[in-house]
Amino acid sequence: MWLSAYVASVVGVNVAFDVLPLIETPWGVVPPAALLVGAVFVFRDFAQRAVGHWVLAGMAIGVALSYWLASPYVALASAAAFAVSELVDWAVYSVLRRPFRERVLASSLLGTPIDSVVFLVGIGAFSWFGVVVMTLAKLVAAVGVYAYCGGRSASENEHD
Repeated sequence: MWLSAYVASVVGVNVAFDVLPLIETPWGVVPPAALLVGAVFVFRDFAQRAVGHWVLAGMAIGVALSYWLASPYVALASAAAFAVSELVDWAVYSVLRRPFRERVLASSLLGTPIDSVVFLVGIGAFSWFGVVVMTLAKLVAAVGVYAYCGGRSASENEHD
């Protein structure tokens, strides 16, 4: 279930980045879909917990579907951003021997700004304000996972 939600969220967010126009602000452009990206990272973390490194296959499927349903340039920017952030996420998530919720938070703190920069550069919509908005959206989602898992039993949180 989590892997399917992850793939669907990758495709949905990429389509939103492709079809929704950029918003001009006094601080720079912001893609409105930037507010949705937090869901992708939450689904990815739960999918990784459920299926391990098979989450990378889900990412590949999501990018391939995005290539046809969104656009090639959004799909390629997404692939580059996910590849970089997945490496950071894998390093933190797999190496850090902490409860699930702490790994989610740590990997998000490191990976989300990197992912945001790579993606926005890739789609030609880079602004530092856009990076901040995307990063905050992802971190809000990560904090939500952290809070949700805080109320669960230790065995549920430790499950990989």
